[in-house]
Amino acid sequence: MKQGFSNLRFLAAILAAKLSIVILRLLRSGGTSLPGKLALKLHPKILDRLSGLFRVTMITGTNGKTTTSRIVANMMEQNRMRVVTNKSGANLSSGITTTLISALTLGGKPRVTHALLETDEAAFRTLAPRLKPETVIVTNFFHDQLDRFGDLQTTVDKVREGISKIPDAVLILNADDSLCASLGRNVSNRIIYFGMGEGVYPETGANINNDAAFCMQCNSRYEYSSVTFGHLGHFSCPSCGFGRPHTHVECSGILSYDNLGSNIEISGPDMRITVKLALPGLYNIYNALAGASFGIAAGLDEKEIATALSGFESGFGRMETIHANDRELKMILVKNPTGFNQVLRFLLTQERPCVIALAINDKLADGTDVSWLWDVDFEVLTLMNDRIRAFYVSGTRAEDMAVRLKYAGISPDMIMMEKEYSQLISKALQKAEARESCYILPTYTAMMDIRKILKRRFGLKEFWK
Repeated sequence: MKQGFSNLRFLAAILAAKLSIVILRLLRSGGTSLPGKLALKLHPKILDRLSGLFRVTMITGTNGKTTTSRIVANMMEQNRMRVVTNKSGANLSSGITTTLISALTLGGKPRVTHALLETDEAAFRTLAPRLKPETVIVTNFFHDQLDRFGDLQTTVDKVREGISKIPDAVLILNADDSLCASLGRNVSNRIIYFGMGEGVYPETGANINNDAAFCMQCNSRYEYSSVTFGHLGHFSCPSCGFGRPHTHVECSGILSYDNLGSNIEISGPDMRITVKLALPGLYNIYNALAGASFGIAAGLDEKEIATALSGFESGFGRMETIHANDRELKMILVKNPTGFNQVLRFLLTQERPCVIALAINDKLADGTDVSWLWDVDFEVLTLMNDRIRAFYVSGTRAEDMAVRLKYAGISPDMIMMEKEYSQLISKALQKAEARESCYILPTYTAMMDIRKILKRRFGLKEFWK
């Protein structure tokens, strides 16, 4: 009797969630979190039951979760693995519940075999033991949303606690990140480390390590033989010996690198492939390495891995490109100092004149503390003053952004404020000339609002598709 009641409760939660998904999407809402909240209310342990219906891969970390998820999903699909994934980036328990229910029939049977779930770092501690993943990818750790995550070590410890409860999962970890690499110490899990080879970084310039300058074991300052960005690189502690672990998958060469993408060489166990990435930026090379590591964990051969990486294009808000008459509009999500700095480094590779719009909000999903803007190296933009036609600032903290640009050395005459997003898009496109690009750099909620306008104007896919 008790089992029968549980089954009825499970099916009722599925039906209610599916009905709410349909209604919300008819109303042009994403329907990515509310259906899951409803299902969890009706059946609080539904995630535990849902996880047993799929082979689960979880992806967590500060930067690169969504892009890495899309790379891995592309790899799965090209190799005939039927997969559901939370493409919208709804990565808390409610969004993940919605994602899994969307892949069930009304009778509660799975229509796919795999679930690929981007997971919030703070929620990983409780979600990992419930989802029981076969594979976990951890991209990196950087300071992010200070009002929500607080101390970076606390975030790392939450992920570590989650890992301690899933000893059978394969861990894919960034060897160049001392915080991430530390997750592989004293665990019984199989581990695949990925990272950049010594001396292959194509750019030069100062790198500021504000996130993990000191050894987690003894508090001595790390020494580096090479650095990519932030605290990522070939690190070692001169006191206790803790250092970068040996990598199983490594970028062993960068053959070309520009504002359109890169050609890279990836080496691994019995593997050496050359891949043309249609994703610009050093951070996307790391995302590709994480994807290649998953391919090895899944037993794919080097040809299958190379094909999947070469055929991948960016997802919504992550270097998403829209063609507007004879101009290009590119949208790149920004959310923390390290990620923003890498976007600015990418902009320095831009050869033609361009327009830059920065839309900064301080809503809960963005982080209400915007003091992090002062940790971003906007000063590098003065190196390309002759290639920037104008700066536009927008969002609820447009004034803060304008002040920050002024203190970075940008002439106030170059800074224009436009709070209305539709006008922001129109003015930025008008300011650019033929065959030039407009870059919109929004925080999360600004990105979602701007994307609604772009969808109406240019017919973009819904963000959850």
